[in-house]
Amino acid sequence: MNFKELQQQLAQTNTRLIAVSKTKPNEQIMELYELGQRDFGENRVQEMADKYEALPKDIRWHFIGHLQTNKVKYMADFVHLVHSVDRQKVLKEINKRAKQSGRVIGCLLQFHIAEEESKFGFDLPEAKAMLEGAAFQNFEHVRICGVMGMATFTDDQDKVRREFQALHRIFDTLREAYFSDQPHFKEISMGMSGDYLLAQEEGSTMVRIGSLLFGPRN
Repeated sequence: MNFKELQQQLAQTNTRLIAVSKTKPNEQIMELYELGQRDFGENRVQEMADKYEALPKDIRWHFIGHLQTNKVKYMADFVHLVHSVDRQKVLKEINKRAKQSGRVIGCLLQFHIAEEESKFGFDLPEAKAMLEGAAFQNFEHVRICGVMGMATFTDDQDKVRREFQALHRIFDTLREAYFSDQPHFKEISMGMSGDYLLAQEEGSTMVRIGSLLFGPRN
C-alpha cells in the first residue's frame, strides 16, 4: 500500500499515522516528509536523537520503544510524545528531565493487553495506584495524553480485537475517573502494520506503521 492510500484510509476515522522509521535511513524518512508526513516513531533513543539533529525541526518525534531511565535525558529537549511509559520510575525521570529542559512532555501509559509474557506495561490496578499516589501529583512537567498497547502477534483476529477493546475500556475508565476535565487525554495508540485496520475499527487515534510504508526492517 502506498502512503497516500494509507492516509486516505486513516482519514476516514481521523486516525493519525505514526510512521515507524526505526533503522531506516534519513533519505527514506525525507521521502515521506516531502509527501507531508510529520509524525515519526523510533524505538532507540540515540538513533532518534541523531535523526532529530539531521532532519527538519518540524518533525514530531514519537518514542515507541521500551524506555530505560538513563536514556531519557538524551531526548527530553525535543521528543513530542512518549508512547511507552510502563512504570512510575520512567514517568518520574521524564518529569525531572522535562523540568530541566523547561518543557512539558506528552506521555501515554502503556498497558499490557496481550497474553504474551514478553510485553511491558501497566495493568489497570497498577495505573490507578500510580495516578492516585502522592508522587504523581508532583509530576508537573509530564502530561498524560492517553494509553498505548500492543496486541498479541497472531492471525487470530478475534483475539486481537478483544485486546484492542480491552485497551479502549481502560482508556474510558481512566478518562472518567482521572481525566474527565482534561481534553488532552484523548489518545489511544494501538495498531501496527499487521492489525491497524482492526485497531482503527476499535477506536485507535494513532497507528504505528513501519513495514507497510518502508518495507521489511533493515
